[in-house]
Amino acid sequence: MKNTEDLKLAVLIDADNIPYSNISGMLAEIAKLGVPTIKRIYGDWTKPTVSGWKPALLEHAITPIQQYSYTQGKNATDSAMIIDAMDILHSEKVDGFCLVSSDSDFTRLATRLRESGMLVVGIGEKKTPRPFIVACDKFIYIEIISKLNIQKTENSKNEKSPDKEKNEDVEKISNNLIKILKNSVEDIADDSGWAFLAEVGALIIKNKPDFDPRNYGFTKLTPLFKSLNKYFVIDEREVEKTHIKHIFIKLK
Repeated sequence: MKNTEDLKLAVLIDADNIPYSNISGMLAEIAKLGVPTIKRIYGDWTKPTVSGWKPALLEHAITPIQQYSYTQGKNATDSAMIIDAMDILHSEKVDGFCLVSSDSDFTRLATRLRESGMLVVGIGEKKTPRPFIVACDKFIYIEIISKLNIQKTENSKNEKSPDKEKNEDVEKISNNLIKILKNSVEDIADDSGWAFLAEVGALIIKNKPDFDPRNYGFTKLTPLFKSLNKYFVIDEREVEKTHIKHIFIKLK
């Protein structure tokens, strides 16, 4: 398995279904996952509805792919993206794909790419249909990216910690989420009941691709679990001769 920084990613963007305002934040998220070696965006550039994308394409070196709408009511952009994705897959030049869209039409594409051993990351709005979300290895909500950009601006002015944010859009931690967290800890735990938090986080995403601590107002997984000290015990273990700490967790 390659390190994250070595993963080559193909970034395919559906201009018809994604707002252009958060492109910088989206690419920053993708950079955490790997190197975007291919960046393409699909749309009918003769239409005024996608004109807002044009400055962003120049700034971020994204290649626009023209796709005319040959038939009224049909989305030709989807077909162009799917065909390109399969061509890239068979070229064997990338290790994964980032599909940026809120359209459920890409569900089968995501499934097919994963069947071929590709990492598939989805980025879209919270209105994205569930089938597309669960077809991805990981799914990131644009609203979270947008909120983080706003927080960074406000924090630079007010010097406040982003973990102490007050935002009405933050999701509440439901009983269902707590159940998922508990089950994940139990599945990873050793005979003494302790589980390595990084492995727990990976298992949670496998079961819930759109899981992200930021959805609940936390920048990382550790503070999320610390806020649930009613259910979990945290143990921070220092690695000998380093400044690194490994986080372990178990049920109370």
